[in-house]
Amino acid sequence: MPRIWLLTDPVRLPDPTEAIHRLPRGAAVLLRGIDPEAAARVARLCRACRLRVLVQGDGRLALALRAGLHLPDRRAPRHILPFLLNRPGHLLSVAVHGRTGVARARRLRADSALLSPAFPTQSHPGAPALGPLRWRVLARALPCPAIALGGMDARRFSRLRPQAAGWAAIGAWGPDRALCSLRHSV
Repeated sequence: MPRIWLLTDPVRLPDPTEAIHRLPRGAAVLLRGIDPEAAARVARLCRACRLRVLVQGDGRLALALRAGLHLPDRRAPRHILPFLLNRPGHLLSVAVHGRTGVARARRLRADSALLSPAFPTQSHPGAPALGPLRWRVLARALPCPAIALGGMDARRFSRLRPQAAGWAAIGAWGPDRALCSLRHSV
């Protein structure tokens, strides 16, 4: 299971190329809000850098790119049945924000869960965060490894261990922060 995850974002990280080059081998890149043509280009770059690739919410695109699939919680995924029927070797991750998400991870036999928001996040300003205690309780209830998301950086990751199998972020991979974050997380 990848320990470090980069989430693409059309607003906060419109071109993830530089951040991808900074990731260590074996990290994961979750393609969100990206058109199929750009997704194919980014997936090729990820493979060249020996990174795992997942597509958010589109099972057919994930299969076409030979990538994993991430199922969001707030938006209905498309074409998940073809992916579920043909997924050997491809990761299936699910978004988890509470007990309902834990049950969904169990039902789908997810390989990992992006459990969020662990801390306050720029992606959802003002939204309540789980906080370390509640995050750990939900992580323990999961049937799969929990990946911390939401206001994450390497220091906050250490606050969630040992329940956190990894951490995911958007903003932590900006040009001025990525190298410092990686130095503390490997």
